[in-house]
Amino acid sequence: MRARVDAPRASDQRFVTSDGTALHVVDSGPPEAEVTTVLLHGWTLDHTSWDPVAPALPGRVLRYDHRGHGGSAPAPVGTATIARCADDLAELVAARVPTGRLVLAGHSMGGMTIMALAEQHPMLLDRVDGVVLIATSSGELAGSTLGLPGPFGRAFVAGEKAVNRQIVRLRRAELLKRTEVVRPGLRWLLFGKRPSWRDVAMTAAMVGRCHPVSMVGFRDSLDEHDRRKALAGLAGIRTVVLAGAEDRLTPLRHARVLADELPHAELVIHLGAGHMLPLERAEEVAAHITALH
Repeated sequence: MRARVDAPRASDQRFVTSDGTALHVVDSGPPEAEVTTVLLHGWTLDHTSWDPVAPALPGRVLRYDHRGHGGSAPAPVGTATIARCADDLAELVAARVPTGRLVLAGHSMGGMTIMALAEQHPMLLDRVDGVVLIATSSGELAGSTLGLPGPFGRAFVAGEKAVNRQIVRLRRAELLKRTEVVRPGLRWLLFGKRPSWRDVAMTAAMVGRCHPVSMVGFRDSLDEHDRRKALAGLAGIRTVVLAGAEDRLTPLRHARVLADELPHAELVIHLGAGHMLPLERAEEVAAHITALH
């Protein structure tokens, strides 16, 4: 597979949503392409999580940072929700890609945003040729213990809530200084067997760029996410579900639910991989997206 290198158009790097939130956008490839791929990143990450994938994709590629993430503005009070992310996606597509065919690929919360799009903006799906749902879930995430048994799992949930209460008090710079400290935890939580420490460091840097208050707000929205019924909106669209066998954040059972609700979809399980498939299995992810063009 030949990687394509296209410089982003500088004039396109900022998009302001209807509620005044500025999103950081990276738009590459020929603007006149018949198909545009839209890449949606996961919670606490940003568009750079797609760096190993985007250059290998054909046509035009549009990726951006969700509100409160990366180079985008913090989410205004009450808007750090998956539902609002779906509205942002619909607005961005309407403004930047008003015509032509689309392929949507969503990792983790990005996949949930696609589900919310199907629920809130079903007419937009008429333009979608394919969907790739990567390490994501249609719901039942509340109280996840990451596979930890009994008291250990309960302690984890209680500890996370305590940390979330404190994290909103941290300044952005203070969070950034802690990225080296959190790398071992991220490596255990998000990656499978024998990950690249470069990928772990890259992920820690992304987490460090996430706005602390927005991060906590989105955590609540993840717990509330329940869009199993919304999957019906993808029934007529070519769909691929990708999962890591070692994923602790969205274990395999979530991928199997998606496959059950979307019997036409292809379910691909990557042995030895964790949650960060766009980094851990970049070539395979790019190939599945490309196949839907």
